Amino acid sequence: MSYVEVPGAKVPIRMWADPASVEDVAMQQLRNVATLPWIKGLAVMPDVHFGKGATVGSVIAMHGAVCPAAVGVDIGCGMSAVKTSLTANDLPGDLSPLRSKIEQAIPVGRGMHSDPVDPDRLHDLAAPRWDDFWARFDGVAEAVKFRQERATKQMGTLGGGNHHIEVSLDEAGAVWLTLHSGSRAIGKELADFHIGQAQQLPHNQGLVDRDLAVFLADTPQMADYRNDLFWAQEYAKYNRATMMALLKNVVRKEFKKASVNFGQEVSCHHNYVAEERYEGMDLLVTRKGAIRAGSGELGIIPGSMGTATYIVKGLGNEKAFNSASHGAGMSRNAAKKRFSTRDLVEQTQGVECRKDSGVVDEIPGAYKPIEQVMQQQRDLVEVVAKLKQVICVKG
Repeated sequence: MSYVEVPGAKVPIRMWADPASVEDVAMQQLRNVATLPWIKGLAVMPDVHFGKGATVGSVIAMHGAVCPAAVGVDIGCGMSAVKTSLTANDLPGDLSPLRSKIEQAIPVGRGMHSDPVDPDRLHDLAAPRWDDFWARFDGVAEAVKFRQERATKQMGTLGGGNHHIEVSLDEAGAVWLTLHSGSRAIGKELADFHIGQAQQLPHNQGLVDRDLAVFLADTPQMADYRNDLFWAQEYAKYNRATMMALLKNVVRKEFKKASVNFGQEVSCHHNYVAEERYEGMDLLVTRKGAIRAGSGELGIIPGSMGTATYIVKGLGNEKAFNSASHGAGMSRNAAKKRFSTRDLVEQTQGVECRKDSGVVDEIPGAYKPIEQVMQQQRDLVEVVAKLKQVICVKG
């Protein structure tokens, strides 16, 4: 579909979703964002749903300002995927031992490594600036400095919620590895700190929603935020790279009889800020629950723990600020009320995964149908590969 344009106070709201299908509170958030004095454009993805301040599934372009809540509290959250040389025929009938080994190698939920992962022992981990990265922790907000030890031990860990590690098959039977995670606790604490700082600034006092507080260009507060934001985005990138290296090691050991090769790794943020130029203006573009989909750029759009994940190639649609959805969108609170563990077992049939009450809120039925989401953004991306998981690891 092409987009639907809904009137907004300062800019039109371009929606790759049916406005009638979007919850009222989310539509109000979109209208609120469109009132911001600094806004130059707003694009809404088909997986749009209610979030803190700004909806999840929105792309906001501003000139001379950035809104921390429009980035999301898990700064740099995103996906990584890699195709392997294994095929469905190489997989054993019982996948539970492989799932257990993945969970042993990569801490999930609130877990962390007992000692920081040594990148020199992971030959798949290309991190030549690793020491420089950690040295720059000295420059982040004083409020989180005491968290350094935890941050080093959480590097290479999954977290909980909708974060996942999956072993999947494409339609030709090739095995893929995918994972979804971000900047862990340190990213959330930096986000919360800066949202609080922005809310205290005088220029934000008249906003319709205090969670839409912004930092302005050429101010000390903006400089501090950008420093911490870009550090957290890099943490998220390294976190996924570390997990993928650990995951590859598990696969190599498990399939000793086969020499496993890995293709090009695809990786993309979907909660982040980028400096981009549109219509002759240098803009700060926040993607909260959206991936960059510039012409020819590869991205990843997952469904849920029982549905497909898509590897996509961007079509470079500037009306959407070269963006696409980050997933299928969901309502976690509604899921807890509507579904049982029996429903979870039925909806994840054929997938080796947790099927207990602790992950009922991640049930496929809580998400929008991923096929519908993909149909709504045919002018944003083209499908390169469709994957279906056989193992899903959750925190």
